[in-house]
Amino acid sequence: MPSYIVTCKSDANDEQVAAAKQHVLDQGGKIGHEYSLIKGFQAIFPEGSVQTLENHDAVDAVEVDGEMRTQ
Repeated sequence: MPSYIVTCKSDANDEQVAAAKQHVLDQGGKIGHEYSLIKGFQAIFPEGSVQTLENHDAVDAVEVDGEMRTQ
């Protein structure tokens, strides 16, 4: 299942972040890891589903989750 890193806006309050998570659940997704260094979380969606998370008021960015490396 595709996984995404969802970064919420820096000024989003706890209720707005919770609403963004609920938006994921309402679209048939699941919440994976919740991050503490950034205001964000991992969203996992079924293959082929359509997500509208980028349009949520509390969301700043949605990126495909993947392995990162440093040189």
